[in-house]
Amino acid sequence: MVTAAARVRTLSPGGFLRLSLASSVALFLVITSGAFVRLTGSGLGCDNWPQCGDKPYPEQGFHAFVEFGNRMVALMGLALTLVTWLGSRRVVGLPRGVRLAALSAFLLTVAQIPLGAITIALDLHPLAVMAHFLLALAVLALTVAVVIEAWSHFAGLAAPAGPGWLRRFVTWIGIPACAALVVTGAVATASGPHPGADEDVKRLGLEIVDTVYVHVRVAAAFGIGVLFIGWFLVRMRDRYPGLLWLWGALLGVLVAQAVVGEVQYRTALPWGLVLVHVFLAAAIWALSVAVAYALWRPPVALTRQ
Repeated sequence: MVTAAARVRTLSPGGFLRLSLASSVALFLVITSGAFVRLTGSGLGCDNWPQCGDKPYPEQGFHAFVEFGNRMVALMGLALTLVTWLGSRRVVGLPRGVRLAALSAFLLTVAQIPLGAITIALDLHPLAVMAHFLLALAVLALTVAVVIEAWSHFAGLAAPAGPGWLRRFVTWIGIPACAALVVTGAVATASGPHPGADEDVKRLGLEIVDTVYVHVRVAAAFGIGVLFIGWFLVRMRDRYPGLLWLWGALLGVLVAQAVVGEVQYRTALPWGLVLVHVFLAAAIWALSVAVAYALWRPPVALTRQ
């Protein structure tokens, strides 16, 4: 018989799945709101960090409210990663690696606080801003892995999908290629017309034409790799139809990203389109991690029509 105390100490697999999903969505919003701060020139809207001027909250001004809003979104993400880690400790039978991933996501989210302070102290130096962004993507990857593990723990775990060499190819070639895509995109943004605050903010000193040239070619190579992986997933669609749907979502977002990227470049990089581009970049990263991880440890739900 399960005692009342035991029920209090444990968390159901379904509850943990919902909690991990909330954490992942929150981290996605943190990335998007951070990009909004950068692209509206609000990066230095709240001076005297961690306060906003002389008070812990903004009194007036668009840029101050935008910067403060990002801090609140980041605080929500921090709270959810903490609760997700604490929740993972109360799920019976959850693999130890999942708890470590949840803990790592929380600790790296905490690390964003001093990194954000350093970024402001350095007057939004582009390398510091890029580090802030890329660390957020690393945390997002961890939360995506936790979501898939929580899904498997809730619905059951299926056998690894496809041949071993394909899984290794996606993990050791595909994910680094996606990382290169994101990094070259961040370099292109750091070379563009959106410094994050006023025009005195230091830039990388690279020509936007040159950085976009490299970024586009990395994107083309990544796109070819995605099509290559898709060919194998189509062949496995009877056994893993859900994986094909997951890959299809990645392909759809990648196509949309290509269209937005072309339009934004030809229209002198309006900040609204750049924000959409960052949003889609985070989605591509999250979906790529999801596909790669699910090949190794697919939830049973991905084997059903």
